[in-house]
Amino acid sequence: MNIGPQQAGDAENGRVERFLLGAGERVSLLYPGQIIAYRGAPQGRSDRFMTLKGMYRKRKLLQADLTGPCEFLTALPHGFYLKTLPIEGNSDLLFEFRNLFFYTPGIHMEHKLLQLKKMLVTRDWMKMKLSGEGLVGLLTYGPLYEIELDEREPLFVDARCVVAMPENASLKLCVYGNHLASQHMNYHWSMTGRGVALVQGSLAGPELEKEHRQDGLIKRVLREVIPFGGVFIK
Repeated sequence: MNIGPQQAGDAENGRVERFLLGAGERVSLLYPGQIIAYRGAPQGRSDRFMTLKGMYRKRKLLQADLTGPCEFLTALPHGFYLKTLPIEGNSDLLFEFRNLFFYTPGIHMEHKLLQLKKMLVTRDWMKMKLSGEGLVGLLTYGPLYEIELDEREPLFVDARCVVAMPENASLKLCVYGNHLASQHMNYHWSMTGRGVALVQGSLAGPELEKEHRQDGLIKRVLREVIPFGGVFIK
């Protein structure tokens, strides 16, 4: 499997990622609407409904399973990047499901209920833990960076930029610096623990906010099920 940016797609209006799958290779794409070109047998693409948890977390109904040999292009809005991350064995990273763009066979997903304290801090009640052997693609606003954590010295990270964190991490919502600095900054996470945190290099843009808008269930169903529903139902 070969995944990488299409050189002609690195324009100001967005990026284009090229997927090249060999015979028998398969990838599950959670944003099938981003496919702009496909070359291969028509039966090589099979769309299916997500699980109920996936529908709730992703606010989407469908995902596409693509089997090689084939190649296809996916379009990313301006400012978004795709980072391919290998998963080997039991990873201790907890991910935001909204950042997951694709995964390959062999990846196991487990929804982890957060401790009450972390629920209050993150304003979320569940994260996703990945294990197994395979690849996942993370959709981030800006490049993705790894930052090593320390068990004693806290790392202050803008709460809007964290993509993944170790399950063992200790979190505290805070601001830092002098009085003037703390008055004019967004809330940060004070993080201590072992392992690395994954941080996106920019703040979420309007496209991502639009993707996660609180549409009603009926409107989302109609948009996904009706042919060309995404065009006619806004």
